[in-house]
Amino acid sequence: MTANPPATANTLAALLLARAADDRPGLLFEDAVWSWRAHVAACRATGAWLSGRGTGLHVGVLSENVPELVFLLGGAALSGHVVVALNPTRSVDELIRDARATDVDLLLSDVPYEGVARPVAEALGVEALPLSAVGREPQADPRPDDLVMLIFTSGTSGRPRAVRITQRKIAVPGMRLGALLTPEDVVYCSMPLFHSGALMAAYAPAVASGAALALRRRFSASGLLPDVRRYGCTYLHYVGKALSYVLATPERPDDAGNPLKIAFGNEGSAVAIRRFGERFGCHVIDAFGSTETAISFTPDPSGPPGCLGRLPDGVAILDPLTGLPCPPARIEDGRLLNPDEAVGELVNTAGLGLFEGYYNDPGADAERVRDGAFWSGDLAYRDADGYVFFAGRGTERLRVDGENLAVAPIEAALREFGGVIEAAVYPVPDAAAGDQVMAALVMEGAFDPDAFTAFLASRRDLGAKSLPRYIRLSDHLPQTPSHKVIKRHLAREGWRTGDPVWWRTPAGLRPLTDADAKGIEEEFVRHGRQHLLET
Repeated sequence: MTANPPATANTLAALLLARAADDRPGLLFEDAVWSWRAHVAACRATGAWLSGRGTGLHVGVLSENVPELVFLLGGAALSGHVVVALNPTRSVDELIRDARATDVDLLLSDVPYEGVARPVAEALGVEALPLSAVGREPQADPRPDDLVMLIFTSGTSGRPRAVRITQRKIAVPGMRLGALLTPEDVVYCSMPLFHSGALMAAYAPAVASGAALALRRRFSASGLLPDVRRYGCTYLHYVGKALSYVLATPERPDDAGNPLKIAFGNEGSAVAIRRFGERFGCHVIDAFGSTETAISFTPDPSGPPGCLGRLPDGVAILDPLTGLPCPPARIEDGRLLNPDEAVGELVNTAGLGLFEGYYNDPGADAERVRDGAFWSGDLAYRDADGYVFFAGRGTERLRVDGENLAVAPIEAALREFGGVIEAAVYPVPDAAAGDQVMAALVMEGAFDPDAFTAFLASRRDLGAKSLPRYIRLSDHLPQTPSHKVIKRHLAREGWRTGDPVWWRTPAGLRPLTDADAKGIEEEFVRHGRQHLLET
């Protein structure tokens, strides 16, 4: 027996309860299968166990993607508790701070993180238990604004902030994306469930549609295609650079022989989106997303490559200094000609969307919400037809020789150089004034400086000031668990790194030597800017 959720369902609890008598597969994990009926029963049992320990608990959790984490989330939604999704890649001291800021009452951990959980729990004076120990009735009629979870932002540009995740905030995207699915579909979830992307674009649509949810403990580029075939996955969710890493695996002639229909995610490069769809025979939908979920775009396949879609009603691109709308971009041969006036901040002028505030962080709320509008901190520009292009986070703007540059178009161009698996562009200080452009590349093979120079010269979409002064060659880039590059680490190291660095001189590209680095530092001293090199 199956039941469809009400068309106006606005709580996760309602979506789950609509599956309570559904005997179709609801959760797939390694060699185990749970029907939706068993899935919801486990959520109810977990919620009852939590309620036996208190009311309105804030339950911290350190875990990989395992069934118990899914049951914990569902149990919290059904019984009025709050899951605090702690990021297990952070240090013990950082976790203690995060848990204190979110009022954690109880700490649960998966086996790999039990050793980390103990000192955190001791510092908080709370009980630490294994997640497997969890596990009789739900609270009546949960409200849309009831808090279910606290999820920290990725922290790529600063301190992670705890975002309030309510019943509505999970149910609404679940219903929207669930419209793409049927109960016969299988959703693949390998992105971490302690980030919002996997929660709202994998878990929630599976619950809303009745599709089975296939969990993987953690993302594996080489394991993705075997998992898709093993579980019969028709939909997968990705974040950040995951597509690029899958594309770096050895190509086989039968790669397109799989059941995958849709790959949905955000922050994939235009090149990776096209190549992934061609190689694996699926439709890739790359959407704009953030943990706050205050601004959304409808992807438009007919729009220019790399665009987010058309600027929706109620969303504007504003100058953060004046608050006035930015004029359309002038684009010639793919090159943005007027970044100083066209690049601005994405702002929801009509309200807050699904953003329900940060938890116990009024300073962060005030930074984002001003006069009833949500200022995202994300930079963008629009062309004359209203198509919007992402230009970077608010901390990723460069100023070279008095001209403002956006990093995203430069990164998009560099990813098209043969052999590039991933590229990150970020500012490093100039000895005299402003910034210089630095790029970190992860290459599939050897770096060819002559070919790279010729490639840059052929790019009509890159102006002279957009060309990287420094090129760092890395085996991997520092990333969050959701595969977003942590550029502040790269920028802090600059050219003073153990990785090979090439730099552009009047004579062309050549390796940066210790003598060159010393000369650069002396130039900073001559201009009185040596403090910018302090780490």
